[in-house]
Amino acid sequence: MPDRRLICPSAELLEGGKGVRFALQPGAPDERGFVVRYDGAPRAYVNVCPHAGTELDWQPGEFFEEAGLYLVCSTHGALFDPGSGLCIAGPCKGECLEPIRVEEHDGHVIIPGTTP
Repeated sequence: MPDRRLICPSAELLEGGKGVRFALQPGAPDERGFVVRYDGAPRAYVNVCPHAGTELDWQPGEFFEEAGLYLVCSTHGALFDPGSGLCIAGPCKGECLEPIRVEEHDGHVIIPGTTP
């Protein structure tokens, strides 16, 4: 397994701005993960609402509501805390998005691998 997998340059993620979608498995055709910047750090989750089972973004990469404070589900408007993935309002209140571990190194957001 590779030591790490590049998701995007760090500069692509602005605080409360557009996110980057990525495949959970390298070479997989569908993009089921996403990363955004919140509280100065990249935060990544599986792009599936725990209530509806649909993708959160209403347009590719558009995960935040208008004020850039919460992640929002495009289907039912559920609001999620970007730091924890916890649903704070909506039909799935109390449930969480599934987190994906990401790190920032040398100006890039990566998924760390395992070193044999």
